Amino acid sequence: MKNIQNKWVRAAIPALLLHCSIGTVYCWSIFSQEIANYIGFSKGATEWAFSFAIFFLGMSAAFLGNIVEKDIHKSSLIAAICFAAGMAGTGFFIWYGGQHNGSILALIGIYICYGFIMGIGLGTGYLSPVKTLMLWFEDRKGLATGLAVAGFGAAKAIASPIMQAMLDSLGDGGIYKMFWILAGVYFVMMFVGHLLLAKPADWHEPASTEKGARAIDVIKEKPVTFIGIWIMFYLNITCGLALISQEKMIIKCIGLVGMVGILSSVTAVFNAGGRLGFSAWADTLKDRNTIYKIMLILSIVATGLVIVTQGISKGGEPAILMVLVLILLFVVNAGYGGGFSNVPTLLSDHYGMKNISAIHGITLSAWAIAGLTGNQMSAFIVKHFGEEIEFAHDGVVDKINPTGYQTVLYVTLVLYIVAALASFFLVNANKKKKEAKNEA
Repeated sequence: MKNIQNKWVRAAIPALLLHCSIGTVYCWSIFSQEIANYIGFSKGATEWAFSFAIFFLGMSAAFLGNIVEKDIHKSSLIAAICFAAGMAGTGFFIWYGGQHNGSILALIGIYICYGFIMGIGLGTGYLSPVKTLMLWFEDRKGLATGLAVAGFGAAKAIASPIMQAMLDSLGDGGIYKMFWILAGVYFVMMFVGHLLLAKPADWHEPASTEKGARAIDVIKEKPVTFIGIWIMFYLNITCGLALISQEKMIIKCIGLVGMVGILSSVTAVFNAGGRLGFSAWADTLKDRNTIYKIMLILSIVATGLVIVTQGISKGGEPAILMVLVLILLFVVNAGYGGGFSNVPTLLSDHYGMKNISAIHGITLSAWAIAGLTGNQMSAFIVKHFGEEIEFAHDGVVDKINPTGYQTVLYVTLVLYIVAALASFFLVNANKKKKEAKNEA
């Protein structure tokens, strides 16, 4: 009973506290327009803050993975301090931008605080609990990491209505006040997670990690496999971001404008559910890479059906086309989430537990690059293909480009196919999970 309690108190609960805090980075769309209006810049200019946050999440994970490997207490404390300080600093520069409208200093300050400082907190906070979870839940490590990463995905669904309520109730300057309040709240949550997080008392790091077994040396044992994992992880994220970033407008295109809010919440549930469900399912498979093959094939089929039927450009009529487009959004969100939760366990199956945090961190560099390419790729396609048409609803006139959104699918289909080929031909089958366990 004591061991069961320790699993939750020392691993699962602190992991959720950390991931449910840093996962709110995905709430950016809730307040990005308000920030732009308040500081006197275009929404496009402020959007780079989010891209920088994802970029530095991946890069800080890649470069600080060794710190996480050596001392999760230090890394989780760094995460709490940087994430909270980044939020507080973002609030300060939003306030400054309100006082000095159009100030480039305010914009750069937001880039630094939300992008760089928070990005360091994101990367170290994301990595810190993962290895600990796999050590505590050795037999169901996919379920355990899936639970934490699902917390990262569910954070948006949980925090979005709270943030919106704060913006509505805090009055003038509510946007920067919200950041200051949340900085305090999330610091407390992450600091509690930092205090609770601990590896099992009987776990001792392999002696080989002390000398001559850096993460890069371990990767060199199976370089082609690592390249395959990196490629399919990167392409899955890129495709996911390309579609998810256009999700609201696609829903409007198929005639469900009144259900945008509800369907956005439903897709968020699929995103979080994919993180937990696919990783738990992978625990039952002989080769964890099989789950990637399943996710990618489902994405290819769903994308292909909407391309063949021209479901988006036809406005979702007849109703079956609307259903196919919704299935595509649900499948992409689930596969996007599942791709994150299965990476650390797939890596541990192939490379063992030695230096797994550092190896995982290097792999997350794919997330960093995808954060700069996914959204921008789809935005470029929508801007240069098709034509924008005015769409009036509820007294508001939106500009939508059904042909542009449909064109995005041709690119994502090709990328999904490349990712599937990497999964099938570059990631070697790991016949026995016990082999990787013994290597540790």
